Amino acid sequence: MSKKLVAFFSASGVTAKVAAELAKAESADCFEIKPVEPYSAADLDYRVKDCRSNLEMADESCRPGIVDKVADMAQYDTVFIGFPIWWAREPSIIDTFLEAYDFTGKKIIPFCTSGASDVAKATEHIKGIVGDGVNVDAGKRLGAESSEEEVKTWTELLGL
Repeated sequence: MSKKLVAFFSASGVTAKVAAELAKAESADCFEIKPVEPYSAADLDYRVKDCRSNLEMADESCRPGIVDKVADMAQYDTVFIGFPIWWAREPSIIDTFLEAYDFTGKKIIPFCTSGASDVAKATEHIKGIVGDGVNVDAGKRLGAESSEEEVKTWTELLGL
């Protein structure tokens, strides 16, 4: 039986809720990706051109600091990575997380929380970061309204 991890970044609590349901459905460990400098409401106001989140996303090399690390990433075969969609892809803090580990031989399954945007652009970006030797699944968009049953149905289709 493979060991699974649900790693997630949540700016408003929506992704955290979905991550908890996913971890429960998959009997997976859960790890919250927390920024060294927490995001304020002003940092997340995308309507303001120079808000922190917009500045980070405009800079492809931006890698916000993360508070903790996963103690033993080697023990996991499957890693679900959850995040809200920012600028049609994963937030830069997810890139920080991905670059901190060697995922060779692992399966990464992205999931995003968004009202409308899908996970496709993020999945392609993630593939570019983790490189060859990592199986990156197409992933799924899950909204705030996603039920435990919907999450379980999706994970059953993954055949893990």
